[in-house]
Amino acid sequence: MYKEGHVIRGIFLDHPRRVNETYAEHGRFALGVAGKLLLAAGAAVVHALIPALFEKTASRLVAELYQKTNNRGA
Repeated sequence: MYKEGHVIRGIFLDHPRRVNETYAEHGRFALGVAGKLLLAAGAAVVHALIPALFEKTASRLVAELYQKTNNRGA
C-alpha cells in the first residue's frame, strides 16, 4: 500500500492533488456534493409520498452533480 511514513500523505493528500485541489478545497467540494445529494434524497422521499411534488427535482440535482464531478480530474 503506502510506504512507511507516507501513509498520512497517501490517505489525505494524494487524491486532492490528483484533482488539482488542496485538502480544504476538496473537502468543501465533497461536502457540497453531499449536501446536494441530501437535497435530492429529500425531494425523492417527498415525491414518493406525494407524486405531484418535486417531479424532476431529484433527477435534475443528480444530473447537475454528474456534470460537476464528471468534468474533474482523477
